[in-house]
Amino acid sequence: MDEFILSRRDALLAGMAAAGAPALEKLSAFTGLGDISLTQQGVRKTMEPKLVYVPTEEDIKKALKTASKGISEDTHKAHLGLWQGYANKTNEIRKALAEMEMDPAKGNQIYSQIRALKVNYAFAYGGYKNHNVYFDTIGGEGGPATGDIATLINEAYGSFDKWVADWKTSGMGARGWVYLGYDHDEERVFSFIGDAQDTYPAWNSTLVLAMDVYEHAYFLDFKTARAKYIEAYMNCIDWNAVNARLKKATGK
Repeated sequence: MDEFILSRRDALLAGMAAAGAPALEKLSAFTGLGDISLTQQGVRKTMEPKLVYVPTEEDIKKALKTASKGISEDTHKAHLGLWQGYANKTNEIRKALAEMEMDPAKGNQIYSQIRALKVNYAFAYGGYKNHNVYFDTIGGEGGPATGDIATLINEAYGSFDKWVADWKTSGMGARGWVYLGYDHDEERVFSFIGDAQDTYPAWNSTLVLAMDVYEHAYFLDFKTARAKYIEAYMNCIDWNAVNARLKKATGK
């Protein structure tokens, strides 16, 4: 039998367990520990992880409006499968972490279970969130920015046209994403390049617009002509959705 070290909490749980299931249930409710179960090694808390929503075709209905502007329904439907994959893997890793027995002695920066799960969690959850924003903010009329985001773009870049030039150039230079982030410290926006799903904007910035420039976002429609895809994308931005995200971020 594996060695088992009984903590004070586990000793308390073991005593309650001896008193029967009703007592264990009362302790669970009182402490907020969640579902509590007994194992052969001793008493262990069974965590029930919060799972993310897995998107469906209903969540890309607005995006499908971009077909007339060059980004086809087939592209979005194929893209949905990847978005779902990030959601499913996020949930899979959350479950694995909830079931994992945390032992600092088993952590290792070269390879360990905790490293594998946490590093890949950042990639999976990052990919999920990136695509949440991408599909939320595409399917609009494009054109010049409107509302508060237009004001912030003008303050940061001098004009909308200058921001467009920066955004397009960033799109050609990125390996994965271009992000428009709102910096809560400076109260300004900035267009970040992200080379992978787990490349985040700077700390204390909120993502309000995300353009996917991985080949899967455009190859069916434009082959390797990324510049043409970016041009089509600019005509599909939903500025109302961007402003809604900005309002949620700023509370204004």
